[in-house]
Amino acid sequence: MRIAGSGGGGLCPVLLCLCFIRGVQGASHHPPARAPARNPARNQSNGETEVHHRPKRGWIWNQFFVLEEHMGTEEQYVGKLHSNSDKGDGTVRYILSGEGAGTIFLINEVTGDIHATMSLDREKKSHYVLHAQALDRHTEEALEPKSEFIIKVQDINDNAPQFPDGPFVATVPEMSDVGTSVLQVTATDADDPTYGNSARIVYSILQGQPYFSVDPKTGTIRTALANMDREAREHYIVVIQAKDMAGQVGGLSGSTVINVTLTDVNDNPPKFPQKNYQQYVPESAQVGKPVGKIKANDEDLGVNADIKYSIINSEGANMFSIANDKDTKEGIITLKKPLNYERKKTYTLHIEGTNTHVDPRFSYLGSFKDTATLKITVGDVDEAPVFSLDYFIMDVYENSPSGTEVGAVTARDPDSRNSPVRYYMEKKEAEPVYFRMDDISGTIRTTQPLDREEAAWHNITVMASEVDNPGLLSYIPVTVQVLDVNDNPPHVADADQEVIVCESTRPGQVIQTIGAVDKDDFANGQRFSFALSGEMAVNPNFTLKDNEDSTASVVARRRRFNRLTQELYHLPVTVWDGGEPSLSGTSTLTLRVCPCQRHGKIRACQGEAFLSSAGLSTGALVAILLCVVILLAIVVLFVTLRRSKKEPLIISEEDVRENVVTYDDEGGGEEDTEAFDIIALRNPAAAEELKFRRDVRPEAGRSRGGRRSPSPTLAPPPPAADETDVREFIHRRLLEADADSGGPPYDSLQTYAYEGQGSPAGSVSPLDSPGTGALTDSPYLDDWGPQFRKLAEIYAET
Repeated sequence: MRIAGSGGGGLCPVLLCLCFIRGVQGASHHPPARAPARNPARNQSNGETEVHHRPKRGWIWNQFFVLEEHMGTEEQYVGKLHSNSDKGDGTVRYILSGEGAGTIFLINEVTGDIHATMSLDREKKSHYVLHAQALDRHTEEALEPKSEFIIKVQDINDNAPQFPDGPFVATVPEMSDVGTSVLQVTATDADDPTYGNSARIVYSILQGQPYFSVDPKTGTIRTALANMDREAREHYIVVIQAKDMAGQVGGLSGSTVINVTLTDVNDNPPKFPQKNYQQYVPESAQVGKPVGKIKANDEDLGVNADIKYSIINSEGANMFSIANDKDTKEGIITLKKPLNYERKKTYTLHIEGTNTHVDPRFSYLGSFKDTATLKITVGDVDEAPVFSLDYFIMDVYENSPSGTEVGAVTARDPDSRNSPVRYYMEKKEAEPVYFRMDDISGTIRTTQPLDREEAAWHNITVMASEVDNPGLLSYIPVTVQVLDVNDNPPHVADADQEVIVCESTRPGQVIQTIGAVDKDDFANGQRFSFALSGEMAVNPNFTLKDNEDSTASVVARRRRFNRLTQELYHLPVTVWDGGEPSLSGTSTLTLRVCPCQRHGKIRACQGEAFLSSAGLSTGALVAILLCVVILLAIVVLFVTLRRSKKEPLIISEEDVRENVVTYDDEGGGEEDTEAFDIIALRNPAAAEELKFRRDVRPEAGRSRGGRRSPSPTLAPPPPAADETDVREFIHRRLLEADADSGGPPYDSLQTYAYEGQGSPAGSVSPLDSPGTGALTDSPYLDDWGPQFRKLAEIYAET
């Protein structure tokens, strides 16, 4: 079958190439090693280009057609199918199948002409695969095998360049050098970049010259003019064009807009709008308050326009200060010292404004600062009177009579009129009045005698006003010191506290060092003398030693004090001060005798002192005692109830056991006279009441009526004489216990021990031996410890 392409309708179809493909079912697209070819013969009559093929058996031809894309609605001739079996009699029918067959591509069944009926866009689909076949019109039998061919849509320059990210915004610092990069823009073209120059783009600038330029290949925008000043022009609009076909005539183009803004740099110094300023300030202006403001202009922005203000001349800097207002960029002028119209009426201030952020690149433009002169005129106002001092301190002796002059205050009118001044004293409610003031002279006097010990200082406030303007007041503090006179007698410090005296105190031993106190001040009350009162000047127990340093020592005069003999001693002491005239006072010291441990440490005093040191009140003590009584009552009631129970000692007859009752009571030594009385053993008559066994229940001898029945045991033996031997007494007790029929049915062991009479070693006690003077006077018993304290006391008394 012959496939021909024709260039009808002014369109130039071009046969791109021929290649072999496998013509069997499932054939691959690999061409054979060789392919027969014939030279084409051009038909001059119809302009067709025909290629005649003699297909080898088992192979068919695969044709590639290149068709230019187009966007019109007219049909476009693609090519022509022709079979060698076609004799021109209409018996051959051509059919077309594959991509776009019947919709985009139509075939004439008789002639085999193929036309494209729709627009072709390479950017949507670049090629189509079709199959052609020749059939017998009558039998529908295939005259030749199917032939596959491809229609490739060839690109034309039908897409203009575009800037997908536009429009753009860019910034560049003002005063930048020529060639400073601003921004790079990139355009895209949807045409085929591998075919021709359809997608080859070049850039050019349409608007923004002579300030900016663009690189034609990269699209980089740069500054083209030096020293562009933001203060002269801040915003620029730059239009960039991208054109394909390498910028040749007929190429398509697209453009975008770039908004370029010049950013600020510090290239402008501050400037004061004028060189001379004037300001009126009244002399009554308060110190530390603003009195004016000044501002220098700076065409820069942000930190580049920050200005620091300063006063550079001493006349203005001594009286005024200036600070920066960050919000308004102004200099705030503040008063440092009070103004006085009568002393100085004008001040001249030289004010300098300097940029705080200076760019060294622009130092060639000059110093970034400016100066201006401010003349301040002081206004005269009616001022309050002015006191001669900032405060007054006066003094007066205590106990001075009413009307005593304390001092005087003075004030004057600072204005040129020199109006007379009147004085007043500020009065406070609910406070006593100690002073009065003369309103003309300003003299302060007392209204009553003052007591330094009650109030040593008095603070008053004095007011002054002009006669011509009474409403204009000024105030001054006045402090009055009350001077001391010796009008208070001294007394012993802490005289109400008891002084502890140890029982083992020796003669000459210092018991307590005392001091004195005086309400008067240092000049009259800090030198004291001490002595015992006249009636107790000669005291057998104690004496008083003046240490001549405003203290005195209480010294014991005798040896040994006995708390049982006398516990409390009272010692009156008289104290003199060193004032003029000298005053004295008498205080009574209370000395309490207490037993002390070694080295004078207090061991114990009476219970009242112990309880007082514990910090217990009377109510607390009563409550504690009441609780103790209630507890004792509960214990007694409990014991009584247990004894009143009627429970037999023997639960059953078989409960027979041996009981050993042991009494282990240790004696208290020779001093224990209450633990055991041996007279009961030597005098059986005195222990008659103990004849009943203690291990027998008391109820055993009681009748039903609650009375005790007579004991069935033997009658008590007659009382023995005082000289009855103890051994005989014990033997008699043993017989009485054995014969007692009221005893319990178990063994009871009663033990009586007697050490006998006399001792072959004799007595070791020194009480009955004759004493010696050396033992009586020996002080070494005090060093033997508390065990020999009683013995030491006995020897001390003898």
